[in-house]
Amino acid sequence: MRQNACFTETVHKLSQTQFLPVERKILWDFISVPQNLDKITPPEMSFEMIGEHPEKAFPGLLLEYKILIPVIGWTPWLTEIKYLEEGFSFMDEQRVGPYKLWLHFHKLEEVEDGTRMTDQVHYQIPYGPIGEIAHFLFVKKMLKRIFDYRRKKLEELFPNL
Repeated sequence: MRQNACFTETVHKLSQTQFLPVERKILWDFISVPQNLDKITPPEMSFEMIGEHPEKAFPGLLLEYKILIPVIGWTPWLTEIKYLEEGFSFMDEQRVGPYKLWLHFHKLEEVEDGTRMTDQVHYQIPYGPIGEIAHFLFVKKMLKRIFDYRRKKLEELFPNL
């Protein structure tokens, strides 16, 4: 966590690395398809993409969707693919949504017998001290549940043979 001296909002970091026994290209072909986000999002979030989306992510792509967040309700979300290195990594940034800051980096690395995937998000909660209390009470736990769910779903989709 990094605390800004002028504000009470903290930039939080959540990171997860997992090994999947699949070629990097195969995993990239899955994670670079915007429609597959629904497959790795917990069902209770009622993830819904809005509008048409291309078959592959590219820099500058805007993705609009809505999710159901406990306590808050239906929340619109607009992210932009800010950076993409074909086959290896991309970063999405929230343009509209529940966070004051949301930078989500996805990286794939070839390793022996598969691929190491790293998911890392830097985020900031709005509303100063009240937002930090909400982070402590439920946001941090909710994000960890989402990351845990994604880990499990990816392991199901790409099992160790």
